[in-house]
Amino acid sequence: MKYEKLDRAAIDQNLSELGGWTLAADGLSISKTFKFRNFVEAFGFMTEAALAAEKYNHHPEWFNVYSRVDVKLTTHDAGGLTDHDIKLAKAMEKAAAHRLD
Repeated sequence: MKYEKLDRAAIDQNLSELGGWTLAADGLSISKTFKFRNFVEAFGFMTEAALAAEKYNHHPEWFNVYSRVDVKLTTHDAGGLTDHDIKLAKAMEKAAAHRLD
């Protein structure tokens, strides 16, 4: 599948709609730290996000310690951000909405 890299205007527009996500200094990825009430909530979020990632065939770079999940999204094949990163970020927001501290 061919991924189209987003231009800076599209990235900025999408980030304005995604609270708490930040663009890396090199402009190639977005990231966010999610903080949950406990490990079970964090793991539930990761499970729901994993199902969305599998649906989009687009997988995050993430790190979990207890109630915190650090997420980084990029499309390696495109060498930067694509609409798949934005779709997965939105799915993660939805998965986190009822679990956040």
